[in-house]
Amino acid sequence: MGKAKSPRRVADNEALAVGTMIKGSPQKLNLVAALIRGRKVEEALNILAFSKRAMARDASKVLASAIANAENNHDLDVDALVVSEASVGKSITMKRFHTRGRGKSTRILKPFSRLRIVVREHEEEEA
Repeated sequence: MGKAKSPRRVADNEALAVGTMIKGSPQKLNLVAALIRGRKVEEALNILAFSKRAMARDASKVLASAIANAENNHDLDVDALVVSEASVGKSITMKRFHTRGRGKSTRILKPFSRLRIVVREHEEEEA
């Protein structure tokens, strides 16, 4: 008996990877995700490898995981993959405090983000 298999959240020609605890604000990570939306996977990996932004390293790890999922779990052609979706959301926020003068303190927020990347197998039409 046991639990029934959960249905796929993406289409049959798509693969998904999620990075849940990426250090940094969602606003900054969204700037990195905007660089790779709609691009071919090989081009997106090159953009992330040469980006000066620190979160590009974490984004490339999530993208590499999505590519591996597409190849190993769903038997998709790696050369025909395109980043169809790269969405960013909030994760947890660590709260810390910093002591200030005259017995006061200030709150410090250390945000984390989550990145969801979906790659799709794109068939090229020959003209």
